[in-house]
Amino acid sequence: MAPKFPGAGTFVPESDDLRVLADAARSCRGCDLWEPAENTVFGAGTPSARMMLIGEQPGDQENRRAQPFVGPAGALLNRALAQADIDRELTYVTNAVKHFKFTRADRGPRRIHKKPLRSEVVACHPWLEAEIRAVDPSVVVLLGATAAQAMLGTSFRIGVDRGRVLEVGEARAVATAHPSAVLRAPDDERDAAFDALVADLRVAASLLE
Repeated sequence: MAPKFPGAGTFVPESDDLRVLADAARSCRGCDLWEPAENTVFGAGTPSARMMLIGEQPGDQENRRAQPFVGPAGALLNRALAQADIDRELTYVTNAVKHFKFTRADRGPRRIHKKPLRSEVVACHPWLEAEIRAVDPSVVVLLGATAAQAMLGTSFRIGVDRGRVLEVGEARAVATAHPSAVLRAPDDERDAAFDALVADLRVAASLLE
């Protein structure tokens, strides 16, 4: 008997055209996250970008608008990129998981982010691999533990190796905190967390020189 959720590999077309990939991703049933989410949130940006930024998964606003990094974390990322002298318009941004995983608040309609399971990250990985092949970036920025572990293995720890120059396939990579982690930091630690994110992005930018 075939598995109910076979992973995304069954749905990924043999194409390096991001438009073809994005269209196909809308019909992906590789894991069970597709059903409660309104939209598949594929990557966006310059198709031949030298820098790719990978986060964990879309949030509530990203899910509703079917665009990556357009909510509060995206606004903070834009500010950090600007301070690191990186033009977001020249990058490609995406997530390790293409559907919003959430739980409902006890009262009201609010949807609360829920971290994807390792099995869900693995199920969605063929889409991320296809994006990397299509864009062929020189530098990859891994935003948060889920993205870093998706590309570097489950033993990777952001707190130990963030800001270091690593390798993802043929590209060089830098792992850093996810912008949402900066937003969640205590008030008296948020500025330092933001500055650390900017410093890591500057390391990544230096690799393009």
